[in-house]
Amino acid sequence: MSGITKDMTIGEILNANPNVVPILLDAGMHCLGCPASQAESLEEAAAVHGIDIDALMKTIEEA
Repeated sequence: MSGITKDMTIGEILNANPNVVPILLDAGMHCLGCPASQAESLEEAAAVHGIDIDALMKTIEEA
C-alpha cells in the first residue's frame, strides 16, 4: 500500500486507506478507534505497542 508513511497519524492512514485496518489489527493495534490513536503517528503507535515499525512498514508496503 503505497502512500502510507510512518509519520502519518492513524487518523490520516485510516482516512487515506481503510484497507490497512486488518494489517494494523493483526500487528496488535486494537485501539484504532480510540480518540488518542487518531492523533498518534504510526511510528508512535508502534512504539507504544512494542511493534517493530520497519517490519510493520514492510508488511504495509507489500500489501
